[in-house]
Parts: sequence; structure tokens; C-alpha cells
Amino acid sequence: MCGIVGYVGSRPSRDLLVAGLERLEYRGYDSAGVALVYDGKIDAVRAVGNLANLKEAIGHSANGDGGAATATTGIGHTRWATHGRVTEENAHPHYDPSKKIQIVLNGIVENWVELRERFAAEGAHFSSETDAEVVAHLVAHHYDGDLVEAVRLAFNELRGHYAFVAVSADEPGLIVAARKECPLVIGIGEGESFVASAIPAFLRETRRVQIVENDEIVAITSEGARFIDTSGAPIERAVDEVDWDDDAAEKGGYETFMLKEIHEQPDAVAETIADRVAEDDRVDLGDFLDDEALANANRIVIVACGTSYHAGLIGRYVIEDWARTPVEMDVASEYRYRNPVLRENDIVIGITQSGETADTLAAMRLAREAGAKVVAITNVMGSQATRDADAVLYTRAGLEIGVAATKTFVSQVAAMYLIALKLAELKGTLGADDRRELISELRRIPHYLEETIPADEARAEEIAERLYENEFFLYLGRHVGLGIALEGALKLKEVSYIPTDAYAAGEMKHGPIALLDEKTPVICIATDSPVLEKVASNIAEVRARGAYVIAVATEGGTDVGADEALYVPATHWLLQPLLAVVPLQLLAYHIARKRGLNVDQPRNLAKTVTVE
Repeated sequence: MCGIVGYVGSRPSRDLLVAGLERLEYRGYDSAGVALVYDGKIDAVRAVGNLANLKEAIGHSANGDGGAATATTGIGHTRWATHGRVTEENAHPHYDPSKKIQIVLNGIVENWVELRERFAAEGAHFSSETDAEVVAHLVAHHYDGDLVEAVRLAFNELRGHYAFVAVSADEPGLIVAARKECPLVIGIGEGESFVASAIPAFLRETRRVQIVENDEIVAITSEGARFIDTSGAPIERAVDEVDWDDDAAEKGGYETFMLKEIHEQPDAVAETIADRVAEDDRVDLGDFLDDEALANANRIVIVACGTSYHAGLIGRYVIEDWARTPVEMDVASEYRYRNPVLRENDIVIGITQSGETADTLAAMRLAREAGAKVVAITNVMGSQATRDADAVLYTRAGLEIGVAATKTFVSQVAAMYLIALKLAELKGTLGADDRRELISELRRIPHYLEETIPADEARAEEIAERLYENEFFLYLGRHVGLGIALEGALKLKEVSYIPTDAYAAGEMKHGPIALLDEKTPVICIATDSPVLEKVASNIAEVRARGAYVIAVATEGGTDVGADEALYVPATHWLLQPLLAVVPLQLLAYHIARKRGLNVDQPRNLAKTVTVE
């Protein structure tokens, strides 16, 4: 997740771009850069680190004064690194060999390797490790004096999910943008126009906006924006006016960061999986453990805390099912004091959103000292976990402000699926056809999430209205549904402060059933699976005790006899957790809001637990 901003008008663009990047820095803060168009050339400045470093670099460059400082067309970028290390060379903007075309990009270009090889064979030189640089080369390849046409032709050759913005030294006063699944919005001012990843980037300058939809290309000048489709046909687009204040703008128009981040989950999962499932039947984990170490793994040990533990629990089921490799799952705070037994060819996976969770770090160090290969799954580049591990798989979910994890959870689960598929491929436990089916369905998950969130939100709010005064909830799940039951219960505890329990459904009769009466809401994970009949039996048991049952179920699936249901789209049953967690997040959110609570900063909780 990166931030893009562009300006064309009559005012000097540099300071406007930097101000816009400040409002987008939550989307990435590994590096930043600006490119300014003037006098038939483009002057770019890039810097590693946060925007303070970019400002300092501008002050020491030709951008600090002179023609660049008065340039009235420019683009800017703040980076959340995916392809390539955090270096100045990998920072945006990127350019073609002539430096006449420069681009900034958010997202993933899936066919970047083949494009890079194509241009390298023609003698092109690349200065970065990124997928984005090939877009500059591709636009330049098609450029014949018409930047709009060059972007359109380039867009039709690209695969992936991305948004990019291009400028040409030969066409000052013009910015061209294109969108494929990643957000992009236009701001229309008086004699000036903006383009950005999100409205807050230009909200202080104009409230008149146009939304760029998928597969659209936009030519932006000081007079406004012209939209076309991939064939070049014109598209009419209305100008809307937003009435957000600054606080609402920071949240993207949502009432809280938590709600905003729930809605960002399609993009978060897409970022996690995109280039890693570019092939139909293979997973590419990049600079991960080498194939030999993975193929020879005798056992996987997963250590984590809280939400990350629940993601690991789902990972345990899928690794054992697909890769037929035994998996041990443990709470990191317990594992570190257990004197655990580790054997040759064991792989220990530590899952920590921040990369700074004290107990998980201690468990990882213990495992590494014992001779095991240690892998970190984390969202933060440069965190301690990345330094303590032999290999890292970044979730790439983007900055999460809300204390209660939402989008980072689904990204962790998606990362576990990738590891499971890679192990299955290397160990030969899933055939190519089975892997192809699973990868195809995994690619569809961001789309299913786009459907699920708005569909379930109104329903969850309606249920919350009836149940928010209840003083106890019970959550039940089986198999991969257990991890979702645990996570749903945790979300409700965290943000609503309601006592909540979560159990493996088969264990209910071993004690928890004594808690049930007619006042008890019971949330059951009842998506389609081989254990659904067992779940249905558990539902019948709790309803016989007078409890009120709400099921999370699959659209068009089996009726499990609940009092009511929240539905998610049908997909492969082992992938259902990525969808089933959404209605539980929304239910917890709306119950807490109806109780008048601050969901972004729950009492007694911190985003990162850096002490025991």
C-alpha cells in the first residue's frame, strides 16, 4: 500500500505535493519522492525514510530553489515497500532510460518479470529492483508524443492490481493516471487539478472530487479531467462534493479507523497475495527460505500471541491438510518457558503484526538458538522480528491505526495459505490441478470481500441493535472455524468490554453449556465444510437450552437451523475464514459503538505489546 499524489495548475506544485504526501504517509513511510516537470525536463528527488528526510533532500537539491521550485506540474509518492529493499534506488518516482517519462505506482504488477526481461533483451538498463520501474519503460516504449495513448497501450499490457500516474517532459501541464483495482481519485479546483490515492491528500485545496473506477484512464490538466476506457472511448464522470472535516478526512470519510480498516481488507489481502500467485499453479515467496529447506521440513511450529495466534491456528489446519506436514501451535508466552523439543529440519514460524511483540520475539530467539530455521510473518519492514529471523514473509497490509486488528489479521491468514500452498507444491502433496483451483479461488477473495463487507454491515448493525445490552456471548467453531470463533470473540471483548467465551464446538458439552439460558447469544461459525453437520448438531443443542443462535453461513449453503444468519460468499471451504471473520468484526464494531465506546483506542490495550 503506497500513496500517490499529483498536481497540475498555476501554483508551484512542490509544496502542494509534499503537503499531500503528509496526509497519505499512513499508506507508506519507507521512502518518498517527487518529480517536477518544467522547461522540457523532469527534476526528481527521492529519499529513504519518512517525509522529513524528503524535505531535507529537497532543500539540498536543485528542487530547493530555481525552476524546479516554481514548476506547476508534478507527482509524488510515499512507499510501502513490496518489491525491492528500502533504498533510494527503489524509491519512486521511477523513470525510463531517457528520464523523459516518470511514474509513481501503488500496487503490484504481476507480469513485471517478463516485461523486464523483454526490455533487458532490447538493451534497456534498470536502476531498481522494483516492479514499478517496468511501467515507466513500457509507457516510454509506447510514447510517440501522446502520453494518454502511451498510458492506454501500456495499461493494456499490464497484469495485476495497481494504480499509476505518469508525466512526460515533452507534455508539461498534463498528468495521466490509470486504475486497476487500487484506489484513485481526482480533485477539481479553480484552474487546477489533483490526483491522489485518497481524498485527504488534496482536501484542504478542494472538496470537488471525481472517483476513478477500475479499467479507466484519466488525462488531467488545469482545466479538469478527461476519462476514457481501455479502448479509448470517452467516459462521462460527474463531479461530487464532499463535506468532510479534517478528522473525517484522516479516516477516509469513515467514522472510525477501525471501520476504515475493515473496509480496506480487500486491498490488504490483494497486496499480500498478488505477485506471489502470479502463476496458475505455483506460489512465489521471493526471498523466503530456500526450496530445499521447505521441502525437507519435518515439522512446522507456529508461535504467536492474540490475533496472530488465531491466524496461526488456521494456518495449522491448512498446512496439515495440504502439505501433510505436522504442525505444532503454541502461545508464544508459554512456548518461551517450555523448554521445547526441536529437531533437525523443524521450521518455526513467528507471527507478529508489529514485528516487536516481546513474547513472540523471545520464542523465535529460543528456537533459533536451538538450531531451528526461524521465519517471521510480519507487517513492518525493519522490525526486530525481521532481524531475528532467517527469512521473512511480509503481509503488506499497510499501516493499521485501530488497536483491534482487522486487516492485518486477514493478511496474516492469507500469508499462511501461501506458505501451505508452497509446502504442498514442494512436497508433492497437492497436484497441479488442485493447486490451480486453490490459487484461482484465493485470487478471488479480494473480490468476495468487496461483496461481503457492505452486504453484512447493515445486517450486523441490525443485530447489534438488539443484542448490545447483553452481558455475555458464546462463540463456537470447528476446524478452521475455531480460529474465527476465537478471533470474533476477541474482537467483541476488545472493543465492547463484554465478557465473551469461545470454544471448539465439540467441547461445549464439557462445561460451557452450563452458561446458556434464553438471554445468551451464541455465535456459530457454520460455513460449508466437512464438519458442518456436527456444527448443526451443536446449534440444535444450544437452541434446546433456550440460547439465541446467530450463524455465520455460506450463501446458498445448508440451512443449519440458526435463529438468524450472516452470510458470506461461497468459496473453497478451507478459504472461508478470510470471509467469515468479516461479519464478526462488524458485529463487534457496531455493538461497541451502540454502547458508546471508543473502538479505536480500547481501554487498557496497546497496539504493540513490547513487554511481557
